[in-house]
Amino acid sequence: MSTALLEIRGLVKSFGSTRALDGLDLTLSQGAFGLLGPNGAGKTTLIKLLLGLLAPDQGSARIAGHDPRSARERLALRAKVGYMPESDCLSQGMSAVQLVSLLGELSGLPYEDAMTRTHEVLDYVGLDESRYRPSEEYSTGMKQRLKLAQALVHDPPFLLLDEPTNGLDPKGRKHMLDLVHDLGTAQKKSLLVCSHLLPDIERTCEHVIVLSKGRVVRQASIAELLHRAGKRVRVRMEGDGEAFARVLAGLQIECEAREGAQWQLLVPESMLDYDELFARSAAAGVTLRALKASRESLEQVFLKELGA
Repeated sequence: MSTALLEIRGLVKSFGSTRALDGLDLTLSQGAFGLLGPNGAGKTTLIKLLLGLLAPDQGSARIAGHDPRSARERLALRAKVGYMPESDCLSQGMSAVQLVSLLGELSGLPYEDAMTRTHEVLDYVGLDESRYRPSEEYSTGMKQRLKLAQALVHDPPFLLLDEPTNGLDPKGRKHMLDLVHDLGTAQKKSLLVCSHLLPDIERTCEHVIVLSKGRVVRQASIAELLHRAGKRVRVRMEGDGEAFARVLAGLQIECEAREGAQWQLLVPESMLDYDELFARSAAAGVTLRALKASRESLEQVFLKELGA
């Protein structure tokens, strides 16, 4: 029996003449995964298909061992998957306790267990003092945490989080990211986090899936994406640029970018220190005024993957 949390084969979904998913294949095991892609890449369509909110035109998907196309299996799926939607989905006039406990029951918990878990998750997300207030009185940050609480109430092993920091100020965003990071590390839950904010993915996930035009164009660990065969350094130099370029070529150092006296270099891993670089530069009449290690951001890697 497969141990994969997510198995997708040849998934196709069109809306009129627009093909949102175009034969998508994807397999995920346990871990924290960021789902990235430009607008129209198919991210939201994929999540809705996984939850059984849409039916595919072709292909198949199994999430937590269940087929979302089957009404019977969708009921079983609710017990294993927690979903935090991007848009507000809170019922007017209901307190956090009422809303979260109801959703706990809908996920299969008995009333007493749903109520116990409700108070636990509201404490966890920081809504303990506001649990009996009507949800329409909540701030944006409180509503986001309430949506996370309802996704957690039945203690699912797999969470689908769609834009969890949507609309939050810096303080609220930090709080939410701390919660999501804790869920994937201390709580050992598997996550699929959809976000257009790449620093959020770097903060909370170990792996990324990049979608473009309805297909997976890259799936890798963040560490792998941010590492190439070499070390990146920034140097500030004084002197003849052409002479410095010849020094770099002699040491098999690649210049990735240059802005005036600032050079972005890719240095071979075999170069343990920069003594030879300084010595040869000095011999060529070039003075290195500063040298600092650097690395690509996930955003830079993402744009390269999309050919932007």
